[in-house]
Amino acid sequence: MTNLLSKLLSERDWLMADGATGTTLFNMGLSSGDAPELWNADHPDRIAKLYQGAVDAGSDIFLTNSFGGTRARLKLHDAQDRAFELSKLAAEIGRDVADKAGRPVVVAGSMGPTGEIMEPMGSLTHASAVEMFHEQAEGLKAGGADVLWVETISAAEDFKAAAEAANLAGMPWCGTMSFDTAGRTMMGFTSADLAALADRLDPAPVAFGANCGVGASDLLRTVLGFRASGTEIPFIAKGNAGIPKYVDGHIHYDGTPELMARYAVMARDAGARIIGGCCGTQTVHLAAMKKALEETPPGPAPTLEEIAAQIGGFSSDSDGTGEGAPAPRRTRRRTRG
Repeated sequence: MTNLLSKLLSERDWLMADGATGTTLFNMGLSSGDAPELWNADHPDRIAKLYQGAVDAGSDIFLTNSFGGTRARLKLHDAQDRAFELSKLAAEIGRDVADKAGRPVVVAGSMGPTGEIMEPMGSLTHASAVEMFHEQAEGLKAGGADVLWVETISAAEDFKAAAEAANLAGMPWCGTMSFDTAGRTMMGFTSADLAALADRLDPAPVAFGANCGVGASDLLRTVLGFRASGTEIPFIAKGNAGIPKYVDGHIHYDGTPELMARYAVMARDAGARIIGGCCGTQTVHLAAMKKALEETPPGPAPTLEEIAAQIGGFSSDSDGTGEGAPAPRRTRRRTRG
């Protein structure tokens, strides 16, 4: 499938993605518990500013403000019947920003988890999940998104449903999981599991990888896991800007621009073709990452010891793979920052 993202990947060694959506919108005045997607209709100027910040910092890709745009998530705000509309608006605002950039910029239609558990553990059926993702995908397509970007996923079932929905919409897609539980996702998936899944899905993702999670060090270890799998599908690294800390009533991420610049170079050298940030990653971080990627010559893949020394220690002794790996600990599902 010919699309702008595949074209850029064929021409470039690496691409820069964007940073945090939630963190940026909270800084603009979004209140905790509110649906960011409603701002696509109520405050389109702020959403345009969100996207423009990433473009100005050098991003080649930015994600739309539609992470919680499925009918299931919007139902929490009595806006379930606006799923198509709000995703379409998110992409339309993005399309306008990208078209004015003066260079190719990919509008990636963000699709987060439904927030519901699929059968047999939960009540959500595969068909219902596909229907919800498809509705959102059609909205993003109608608004002008170049690619669908499924993110912060924990279970294979969500990935499969999203792939089917992308196929129904006739859209290329990417997907990332959040490895936040001793190197695994909340549902126990490892980096090796995701690489194997990506290779056998039809349609295959344009790229796959990891976002959010615990911190940049852990995410880099996961990227090395993708590399070790031998997959030929490009992979994505979107790590958090450090570790979240509660300071003066607000969540603060302690990752400096300098740290994120080192992370970006290490992610590239580990094999990631698309590199960005997640929670806490602001435009100042993105600008430092872009500069470092442009000015630092490629090097060998970093070792775990080098990652720990330059980025910080790991949250667990294992990445969840191999014999003796600890069993996954169930945690709350995260949302994209």
